[in-house]
Amino acid sequence: MLKKFSVSNFKIFNSEITFDLTSSNGYTFNPECIKNGVVNSSMIYGHNACGKSNLGLAIFDIIEHLTDKFRIVSKYQNYLNASSTEDTAKFSYELLINGIIIKYEYEKADYKTLVSERFWIDGKELICFDRKNGNSTFTAKLKGAETLNTEITDSSLSVLKYIKNNSVLAQNNENNAFLAFYSFVEQMLFFRSLEDRIYIGHEIEKSSLVSDIIRQNKVQEFEDFLNEANVKCKLAVVDTINGQNIAFDFGAKKILINDVMSTGTSSMMLFFCWYMQVIDSKVSFVFIDEFDAFYHHELSKLIVKKLMQTGIQFVVTTHNTSLMSNDLMRPDCYYLMGNNKIKPLSCCTEKELRYVHNIEKIYKGGGFYVG
Repeated sequence: MLKKFSVSNFKIFNSEITFDLTSSNGYTFNPECIKNGVVNSSMIYGHNACGKSNLGLAIFDIIEHLTDKFRIVSKYQNYLNASSTEDTAKFSYELLINGIIIKYEYEKADYKTLVSERFWIDGKELICFDRKNGNSTFTAKLKGAETLNTEITDSSLSVLKYIKNNSVLAQNNENNAFLAFYSFVEQMLFFRSLEDRIYIGHEIEKSSLVSDIIRQNKVQEFEDFLNEANVKCKLAVVDTINGQNIAFDFGAKKILINDVMSTGTSSMMLFFCWYMQVIDSKVSFVFIDEFDAFYHHELSKLIVKKLMQTGIQFVVTTHNTSLMSNDLMRPDCYYLMGNNKIKPLSCCTEKELRYVHNIEKIYKGGGFYVG
């Protein structure tokens, strides 16, 4: 699980901003939102251009240099903050995996160029590589990495990736934690439901959404999902000159789903395809940007409930205040972003929030201040 993430000098973020998922307030209701003291289900609010999308991009910057998963390089243009005098962007991740605290920090001069990396397990530094002043030699204390050449001249090559791909690590607690960290990162997923429909991280086969649903034999599950979302329909697989397709089944007549579905139904199809990856335990962490841009508020609530049922740690961004309710989540799981800060609602007021409070009303009344 991601416990804490910090970034500075990246895009909109000038000074350091910290997304702390350990600031739970001990509420007894909706306990499934918290796991091992870490927020497992979170929702981010904030005005347009406050940095919600950029926070997601910052968290998923790690995909570029640690994995070979899918990424969108164009989204990382104008990498460093324009008003900063610093030469590097700094990223810090703290995770809790199998009861072990893992920390990874790095600096970059741009999307490809690494300047430094440090890696700890339970407070013990195991990897360090500071490339400043022309240094090209790293130190590693993982058992099994002793025989490696400790010089790396390629500034785009992560020392963690180099160690993972070029050494046979012994079976011990530290190495197992290192590999578990790597597995977590490789299964992270970012996607958005807006028209550009980008995704970063966890890779799927390059095919259309319809083809993917048919290939995985998920047509019936997709039909059930649409009906649960109040899109009452029956689906069928039909043969066309371009191969198999999904159609709305009206008995004597079948109409191809791509020909008639609304923007909202199309967005639901996108979510459904990624949701199947989540429930098949192929995703470790998911960040969905503007997740309900085309949804009715009741559908938005259904989507959040479905994500919560999977047990996966997720973060969604939204402007939909109807979701801001203690009946769905809790005040320490709703985050407010602004002024280069992000805090849970429970830390944005001096009022002691309880289950009976209408937090949406307080929010609309200006009762929460991020500082």
